[in-house]
Amino acid sequence: MTNQAQTDILHEKYNKLRAILASYGSVAVAFSSGVDSTFLLDTAVDVLGDKAAAVTAVSCSFPKRERDEAQEYCKAHGIRHYIVESEELDIDGFRHNPVNRCYLCKKELFTKLKDLTAREGIREIAEGSNLDDNGDYRPGLLAVAELGIRSPLREAGLGKEEIRLLSKERNLPTWDKPSYACLSSRFVYGEEITEKKLSMVDQAEQLLIDLGFRQVRVRIHGNLARIEVLPDEIARFSDETLRRSVYEQLHGFGFAYVTLDLMGYRTGSMNEVLDRQAVSAGRT
Repeated sequence: MTNQAQTDILHEKYNKLRAILASYGSVAVAFSSGVDSTFLLDTAVDVLGDKAAAVTAVSCSFPKRERDEAQEYCKAHGIRHYIVESEELDIDGFRHNPVNRCYLCKKELFTKLKDLTAREGIREIAEGSNLDDNGDYRPGLLAVAELGIRSPLREAGLGKEEIRLLSKERNLPTWDKPSYACLSSRFVYGEEITEKKLSMVDQAEQLLIDLGFRQVRVRIHGNLARIEVLPDEIARFSDETLRRSVYEQLHGFGFAYVTLDLMGYRTGSMNEVLDRQAVSAGRT
C-alpha cells in the first residue's frame, strides 16, 4: 500500500469520526488530558462547537499533573469543563484490587457522568478508548457497554498511532505525549490499594519524569517498587549517582526495595500474570 493510500484511509476514518460525533447533537467527552481523549475532545469541539464539553474525573488515583493539564487545556481553548470527584476507594471491594477493578471504577464513574449529563441536557457521553484497546484485558469496557457510553474512536476504527498522526496534523500538544493510566493499575492484583500507596507511586513516577525519563511506570508489589522505563533508557541506571539517588528518594517515599524491570516499559504488564494463570488453568 502506498503512503498516499494510507493517508487516504486515515482521513476516511477521521471523517467517519466527525460524522459519528455530529450525530450525537451534544456530547460530554471523558477527558484525562491524554493523547486519545485530547484528540477526541478537539474533534468534538470542532464538529459540535459549544455543544461539546469536557468532563474530568479526579481522585487519588489520578495524578495532579494530569488534572492540571486538563484544566489548562480547557481554559486555553474556551471549552466548558466539568470536574467530577470519583470515589473509587469507597466502592465495595475496590481496595482489594480484584481483577475486575477497572469495571468497578468505570461503572461508578460513568454512572456519575450520566447523572451530570442528564442535569445539563447533554445527549451523549464519549470515552477515548481506541481500536488497540480491544487487544488487552480491559474490564472497564464492559461497564462502558453496559451503561451505553459511546466509544467513537473505536467505532471509527482508529488505533493509537493513527490518533497520534492525526493529532500531529491538528497541532495538538499531546501528539507525542507518553501514555499514562490510572495509578491503581500499578498494583499487583489482590494487593490492597490505599491512599498512601497511591501517593508513593505518584511521587516515584513524578521523580522519574522530572529526571527526564520519557515513559515510566512504577509498579508496586508490597513494599517493593518495580521501575519500568523505555528499553533504550535502561542504560541510564548504570550511572551510580542516578541509581543511588533514585533508590534513596523512593526509599524516602516509603518503598523498602527498589528494582528495575529488565524488559522495560510495556502496557498491561500486570496482566501478564493473568495470561500465565489462564495457561496454567488450561493445562489442569
